[in-house]
Amino acid sequence: MTSETGTMLREFLRSPADIGAVAPSSPRLAAAVTAPIPELGEPVVVELGPGTGVVTSIIQEQLGGRGRQLAVEANPRLADQLRWRCRGVEVLHADASALPQLLAERGLAKADVVVSGLPWASFSDEVQREILAGVSHVLASDGAFTTFGYVHALRLASALRFRELLHTTFEEVVPGRTVWRNLPPALVYHARRPRTTVFHRQVVVPARRSPDGVSDATSVG
Repeated sequence: MTSETGTMLREFLRSPADIGAVAPSSPRLAAAVTAPIPELGEPVVVELGPGTGVVTSIIQEQLGGRGRQLAVEANPRLADQLRWRCRGVEVLHADASALPQLLAERGLAKADVVVSGLPWASFSDEVQREILAGVSHVLASDGAFTTFGYVHALRLASALRFRELLHTTFEEVVPGRTVWRNLPPALVYHARRPRTTVFHRQVVVPARRSPDGVSDATSVG
């Protein structure tokens, strides 16, 4: 058992609903979900639920120092480990639903690619909607959102609800091939062209104080 697998198993046993998998993503799954990352330019790439950093490392290799790479991890132990493993990546210990605020705080208007390793089938309808609304809000008009679902859970009501929500959030949703060489096997989804939606959460960027003491807080949303 590798150290990454041991870490994932421990965190899964602590909180199975939040982690959702007993092992890190395989290299094949990592390659599938990172396929939309541009080969040129300075893209902003955001990863939700990076876990032990298998996909994070692939993204880092593909970018090769270009653009900005952010990884949003709600588990504090996994976030700390990821900072050590993937130095140079902006690891944020935060909830994925705060994505618009996290980008606004860093002066980023949009993300070119959002990659998710979140356990959607474990989330309530409200949480699914809130996170996908945030992704839609920050994704560039020509950007891409990739995620996956585990094959054994595809028929769960929460998984069916999530797939329907994907189609209402994006104009194009294309299922990729099933990655059987993953534990558990996973089906990848590629989504593009976020539909125009009303984003209900008002994002308040912390005030910056000028030398004369006047604050200039702004909001997004």
